[in-house]
Amino acid sequence: MTSVTEATESSAHFNMLNTRVWANGRHLVRCVRVIRETWDVKTFCFNAEQSIMFFFKPGQFVTLELDIDGEQVMRSYTISSSPSVPYSFSITVKRVPGGRVSNWLHDNLKEQDELAVHGPVGNFNCIDHPAEKVLLLSGGVGITPLMSMARWYFDTNADVDMQFVHSARTPNDVIFQRELEHMCSRVRNFNLSVISERIEIGQAWNGYRGFLDQAKLEMIVPDYLSRRIFCCGPTPYMRAIKQLLIDNGFDMDLYHEESFGATPADVTQDALEQAEIAVKEAEEIKDADMFTVEFTETGMSVQVPPGETVHAAAGRLGLNIPKACGVGICGTCKVLKKTGDVDIQHNGGITEEDLAEGYILSCCSTPTSDLVIEG
Repeated sequence: MTSVTEATESSAHFNMLNTRVWANGRHLVRCVRVIRETWDVKTFCFNAEQSIMFFFKPGQFVTLELDIDGEQVMRSYTISSSPSVPYSFSITVKRVPGGRVSNWLHDNLKEQDELAVHGPVGNFNCIDHPAEKVLLLSGGVGITPLMSMARWYFDTNADVDMQFVHSARTPNDVIFQRELEHMCSRVRNFNLSVISERIEIGQAWNGYRGFLDQAKLEMIVPDYLSRRIFCCGPTPYMRAIKQLLIDNGFDMDLYHEESFGATPADVTQDALEQAEIAVKEAEEIKDADMFTVEFTETGMSVQVPPGETVHAAAGRLGLNIPKACGVGICGTCKVLKKTGDVDIQHNGGITEEDLAEGYILSCCSTPTSDLVIEG
């Protein structure tokens, strides 16, 4: 029989483990497991030195802060695990030919290594968009946010009718295949269909072949027009799916796609080129149209023309604000606005709570008055 003292000590220990909860910000984590999913895909599992409840919305992502050859590099990855397993989280990474970060992770990140992560953030999730019937469409490694959703629905015994349709290059490229088949075999409200683009010599495959088109979609999910759809994959894949749905009169308010991907060209210009353009434009604008942005840590300030971001203003002063996506998605460039107003056009990279406290994303915030930024 457990004594009162033992029970109290056990309860205290359990409560101590629950004292910290993950919130959007910078956190140090440790890699505790590396799993090979396919020949070119690995899953990296993390937890914290002091136990943290990693609560997030299935479909959201984190930004890794890495040191590669002495240079700080930021890169965002979707969380592939489910918050139903709260003391750890995982990302699943495909090795991309020539990809600096993906190759580094595959070749260097090992168990017990520590790194910093920022997040979680992202509007693409199944919590903010509930539905009784969902269609999860994924292509390649785009399966990761949808796997997080599927795991969440499965683990919580959600009363949600799930149709999961995954497209892979070959049978050897199907990520999470055994786990998906296991979930499909255990519950009646989960249906799985896998499409293989091609079959290589020696491979056996009895499933769908080719690409997901209207004929296959109607065959696999006859009621797709009445479902909430979550889609993630290569840009051509998502573009084709979106056009197919539009052509068939789908209510696009029920369509959600993972928007995190290649940074648009207009935010990947060389910083020096941006600065030169801004300076030239500033010379042509009246002083009355300019706003002053001051950074408290250095005491430096700069005048900015309408439309210039806080991040660009900092760059002109030689101040480095870390960023990864450049389009207000990852949340890496968050700074505290002490005074002033901005026009912020973010894509889910910051919470309403952070905004209420005065935080902004420097990459997508343009001053509408004089500003004082902490940092």
